[in-house]
Amino acid sequence: MAKKTFDIEGMTCASCAQTVEKVTNKLPGVGSAQVNLATEKLNIDFDQAVLSVQDIQEAVSEAGYKALTKTEKKTFAISGMTCASCAQTVEKAAAKLEGVRESRVNLATEKLMLEYDPTVLAVSDVTQAIADAGYQAEEDVDASADSYHDAKNKKAEQMHAIWRRFWLSAIFTIPLFYISMGHMVGLPVPSIINPEIHALNFAIVQLILTVPVIALGWSYYTIGFKSLFKGHPNMDSLIALGTSAAFIYSVGATMVIWNGDPSYAHELYFESAAVILTLITLGKYLEARSKGKTSEAIEKLMDLAPKTATVIRDGQEMELGIDQVVVGDHIIVKPGEKIPVDGTITEGRTSVDESMLTGESIPVEKNIGDSMIGGSFNKNGTVQYQATKVGSDTALSQIIQLVEDAQGSKAPIAKQADIISGYFVPIVIGLAIVSGLAWYFSGQSGIFALTIAISVLVIACPCALGLATPTAIMVGTGKGAEHGVLIKGGEALETTHKVDMIVFDKTGTITEGKPVVTDIVPISEVSEEELLALTASAEKGSEHPLGEAIVREAETREFAAMDVQDFTAIPGRGIEVMIEDKKLLAGNKKLMDERQISLADLSEQSDKLANEGKTPMYIAIDDRLAGIIAVADTVKENSAKAIERLHQMGIEVGMITGDNKRTAEAIAKQVGIDRVMSEVLPEDKANEVEKLQGEGKKVAMVGDGINDAPALAQADIGIAIGSGTDVAIESADVVLMRSDLLDVPSAVELSKSTIRNIKENLFWAFAYNVLGIPFAMGVLHIFGGPLLSPMIAGAAMSFSSVSVLLNALRLKRFKPSRG
Repeated sequence: MAKKTFDIEGMTCASCAQTVEKVTNKLPGVGSAQVNLATEKLNIDFDQAVLSVQDIQEAVSEAGYKALTKTEKKTFAISGMTCASCAQTVEKAAAKLEGVRESRVNLATEKLMLEYDPTVLAVSDVTQAIADAGYQAEEDVDASADSYHDAKNKKAEQMHAIWRRFWLSAIFTIPLFYISMGHMVGLPVPSIINPEIHALNFAIVQLILTVPVIALGWSYYTIGFKSLFKGHPNMDSLIALGTSAAFIYSVGATMVIWNGDPSYAHELYFESAAVILTLITLGKYLEARSKGKTSEAIEKLMDLAPKTATVIRDGQEMELGIDQVVVGDHIIVKPGEKIPVDGTITEGRTSVDESMLTGESIPVEKNIGDSMIGGSFNKNGTVQYQATKVGSDTALSQIIQLVEDAQGSKAPIAKQADIISGYFVPIVIGLAIVSGLAWYFSGQSGIFALTIAISVLVIACPCALGLATPTAIMVGTGKGAEHGVLIKGGEALETTHKVDMIVFDKTGTITEGKPVVTDIVPISEVSEEELLALTASAEKGSEHPLGEAIVREAETREFAAMDVQDFTAIPGRGIEVMIEDKKLLAGNKKLMDERQISLADLSEQSDKLANEGKTPMYIAIDDRLAGIIAVADTVKENSAKAIERLHQMGIEVGMITGDNKRTAEAIAKQVGIDRVMSEVLPEDKANEVEKLQGEGKKVAMVGDGINDAPALAQADIGIAIGSGTDVAIESADVVLMRSDLLDVPSAVELSKSTIRNIKENLFWAFAYNVLGIPFAMGVLHIFGGPLLSPMIAGAAMSFSSVSVLLNALRLKRFKPSRG
């Protein structure tokens, strides 16, 4: 009997738990099934010979609930894929395995992302299933910089091998092409191989020159025929079928010439087989080079991580490998060095260039207590800091992982292309056979029919379809990372461009999140400086945010604190203290009213300040009003500009806050917000987002705090400010590494550019096949038009993939228009 635990979704009461328990206990092979409503788990003993995990999940699903197993996510590097059809085959082979929840193959990165139940499925089962499908899978266990560079070197070696194969093929193909075609255009050919004089020599020389080209391209045949016989034909199958047909027919023609019929010298097709193989190998090389350029963003991020760190242990400075640094280590960084891992400064001060991580070009000043990000560049000071995050926990490692995951993801727009590419190759083989036979039975020669069939096989290219989406996503997400905009996947990238309303949290997002003194209004004989000094001294013992803002302002102006006696905090009102034999009251209107202190002299100013979204604090000395100090959470520098850009893009902008209506509307007016949702409790923010979605809007939510996490998750797109909490970042679809709201329109712009690029790629990939295949089938020839040579078809097929990749690489020129 096997034991298994499922997480049950959808239960709300004891009756639900009873239902799930009864349903599962009735299944054949079940020993016992128990449901715990508190933990929402089903513990079940069952006979695996009688019952599968899927059977249990289906039974629970039919009862109206979901039974989920704990899953793991793993990435596998796949070897042997050549086109979208291969990717489909690998994806389906993995998806069929028991315990697999999601199977996703990215042709551009040549990786399989698998989410599966490790209690049902082992890694060896996955690699075996992929091997049975005709490919090789290797678990991608380590995403370290070293392993990445090893993979990069392996790719470089493969590219070098393809290039070597191309120029060696070209050495044989060029003279072959000259010999076979030269006499047709009047070029001189030695009489010993002239087809009119020595037809057999002419045929044998071509055969001798073709065999090495076929030997060099042997992988097309081994992979192509293996896939064909397994029932999953791919691009290599088309090439193998087309060139084999040309070569075998030509060998047959050579044997006819050998037997005394020189007329077959003009029916040789050796050069077609060789030229097709050589041109396709060149196309593969250009494709590999272009693919390499799509992952440059990851390479740049990987190169940021230094290999060593100077660590203090037992009072001694020592240089250690980055993987030997542990949390708690004290690290020394000198000017011009890279920060090895994340940490907090304990000694010294410096300025740090964090541009590659945040996109922010201006160096950031760092003092004791400030955080250091691994991979950033120390500019001008020597500092000592304590490591707080190492290895895969550092910000740089998490960014790399996030970008890799995004680049490996699929956008919903790709699903249609996947479905088509899955049926594509078998359809093309069918069309090649049908068109060849149709021409033959219509009275054309066998050589003509063969030409048609070969052209159809060779021109069809599922590669372009398979590369259209992943390459654009790779470049788009990589470009976003360069500008401090981390997009978590293809779905987020696609949805972002559809957003028609963006809702901002106020505190810490539109505003700085830290109150500051904005106005000091003294009356009577008290000066501005004296009013601030007295109030700051009084507030020294207060923990109220407004009081802290006043103390900070006094410290900035370097006012000396005065001695305070008899400090009394009055909850919900303010404070009362004695300073230099003066009784000072600082607080709100309620405090002044209760102490019967007239506010008439400042009523106009206080109303004006309140209308501007500022909070007035009244100061009274010896029971007489002495002035007002206004405090406000100031708007971030680029908030108004960001909102203006969103308006220019046709996006409605809202603001959500717990502040009172008057303050919220004052801030909204200041930055140009269209719609204000004020006095919203933190737990109700998600409900407000849901209401907007109920109006038919595609809503993006921008926030930075723990209380924003539910709203970020509820929104169609959640955008977290990078300086915010880990919880907010975890809940978001897009993370802005800087606290700059101009990156919000930049994210929308990037999404629009990437989706436009994907649509262009898909259009050209489809258009190429829609136009190319009928041309190859001889449709134009019926109306007196030209016939497509198999060699031209081979060149066109290679160009289609390269053109899609080159179009995706245009995204590398993307630059956000920052106003």
